[in-house]
Amino acid sequence: MFTGIVEELGRIESLDGSRMRIGAHVVLADVTLGASIAVNGCCLTVVEFGRDYWEADLSEETLERTSLRFLRSGDQVNLERPVRLEDRLGGHLVQGHVDAVGVVVRPAPDLQVRMPQDLLRYVVVKGSVTIDGVSLTVVEVLDDGFTVALIPHTCEVTTFGTRQQGDYVNLEVDVMAKYAERLLAGYLPQSEQSSTYSNHEGVPTDE
Repeated sequence: MFTGIVEELGRIESLDGSRMRIGAHVVLADVTLGASIAVNGCCLTVVEFGRDYWEADLSEETLERTSLRFLRSGDQVNLERPVRLEDRLGGHLVQGHVDAVGVVVRPAPDLQVRMPQDLLRYVVVKGSVTIDGVSLTVVEVLDDGFTVALIPHTCEVTTFGTRQQGDYVNLEVDVMAKYAERLLAGYLPQSEQSSTYSNHEGVPTDE
């Protein structure tokens, strides 16, 4: 479990097949083999590490369902270690399980993201959403996505400072909304129930 508060900007050092090496410092302070670290909001397992790097293996599922498949050597990534029970919850509860890939329509500071239509029901004004591992507050809900407002500090310490129109981003909606929907599913019309548990995947198109 994470909070969506980025601890460090890491850098992709290499991509060898499904093995990714990431340069970092802060998140390695207490690292162990098998530990979890979120990379752009996707929870990955540490399989090797050194003084200033760590490595993770990417499964086919991860590559298909996240924007990590678009990364290249030299790219910066948002990194966060799992939250501890004694830590402050500065963002919101983030699982590190990517729901879908979104597309940047307008870059910071007034960031607009297009997302798959079937995820929009989990997005509400002033609600929480995770973009590339960053916990953000929704400003406006649109027909095909949403907007958030980014302060200069957020742009400096995350990848949002370099995100451009057309870039792909990982999206995770508020898990509490999905739990609420599940609990109420028995009271929903059958047509709504059938769409409640559909898989969210792929990249939204211009259609």
